[in-house]
Amino acid sequence: MSRVAAISDKAITQEVGGETVILDLGSEQYFSLDAVGTRVWQLLKSGASEDVVIETLLGEYEVDAVTLGQDVSHLIAALAEAGLISLVEPSG
Repeated sequence: MSRVAAISDKAITQEVGGETVILDLGSEQYFSLDAVGTRVWQLLKSGASEDVVIETLLGEYEVDAVTLGQDVSHLIAALAEAGLISLVEPSG
């Protein structure tokens, strides 16, 4: 099973018009997610693993599985690098 994301307590989010704006209170930087990125963020916040995020999005969008997997992995890595999430082993 893939790791899950723990959302930073310094990440404040607001959805606006189907997109998400994230303010990192630690760095005072803003980040913006498009509609698909917003859906990834919602799934991560709900405790979904990367595998579950990809599986869910494959059911919601008509997209190539390989491309989607790469895009989701890249986004999750970028969120982790920015300090907005940390990846942890699932509990239970």
